Amino acid sequence: MPRGRSTFTKRQKEQKRQQKQRDKAERRVLRKQDKPEGSVDSADEMRELREHAEEQAALFNVGSEDESSVELSTADDRKGIER
Repeated sequence: MPRGRSTFTKRQKEQKRQQKQRDKAERRVLRKQDKPEGSVDSADEMRELREHAEEQAALFNVGSEDESSVELSTADDRKGIER
């Protein structure tokens, strides 16, 4: 039986496996290089979201005492609680 063919295919298979490992390592390095830039963007985005949330909270806090008493009374009316 000829041995040359199986050796050749094994060698090709091993070379293909090593190439996949190199490609994977290269992609990993590229992701790590891109990650710090992405984290800066996410920090800016989080800051903007926090500012927006503070603005919304400030809007909802205006006149909240009057509104909260109205909400409580309507919730109690629905439950059938007498005052």
